[in-house]
Amino acid sequence: MKKISKKLIVLALALIMVFSFAACGGSDAYIVAMEPTFPPFDTTDENGELDGFDVDLMNAIAEDQCFEIEWTQLGFDGLIPALESKQIDIIASGMWASPDRAKVVDFSNTYYDSGLVLAVKEDNTSITGADSLTKEMKVAAQIGTSSADLVQQWADEGKIAEAKVYDKVNEAVMDLQNGTVDALLNDKPVTTEYMSKQPGKIKIVGDILNEESYGFAVNKENTELLEKINTGLQNVIDNGTYDQLLAKWGL
Repeated sequence: MKKISKKLIVLALALIMVFSFAACGGSDAYIVAMEPTFPPFDTTDENGELDGFDVDLMNAIAEDQCFEIEWTQLGFDGLIPALESKQIDIIASGMWASPDRAKVVDFSNTYYDSGLVLAVKEDNTSITGADSLTKEMKVAAQIGTSSADLVQQWADEGKIAEAKVYDKVNEAVMDLQNGTVDALLNDKPVTTEYMSKQPGKIKIVGDILNEESYGFAVNKENTELLEKINTGLQNVIDNGTYDQLLAKWGL
């Protein structure tokens, strides 16, 4: 039954995009970048192609607004510099639309509410949340994220021994599993996705620490593109595509 439902969702999305494309004449083209180790938002498929909720949502917005997309991938900490220097046009990478980031880039209306959680090995009984971390422990996070900022703050305050920052989330998850680090601070839906793919390896402990909302980022000079993204986002929410994508990616 689940397989049939998923096929119907994919077929419906494909039909929506076909009809939208047919209605478009000439179109602008934009380079969209992501860091693809942040499932289910940003990942790769079995062929190594960029995939995930962000890909599908941005593609749907592009179809609605009649512009074309060229996808590329960068390290997370390189996304905003690339946008500022106009090497790329859009960031679609599960990025928290934080006040600090909004000083240097413009964010679309937010499209997903998330939050940070602490994860440990499945058999760890000593860490039950952030309050149980000690000054002997190492905590992992991904570079350039709010998780990395908070973990570094804990290290600076002497709450933990070391903030261990990784280029990719999957590398941090691997080191958590093999005991190189004691805990991992990361976004809840991404941590949950890793848990579902590798059951019995890691678990979430404690409460959500920071609530965050994701947005698509553009260069501050590109107000026209920002308006297209916001209009397209609202349209795909109104026509049901957004809810279909949430269901497709288990969100």
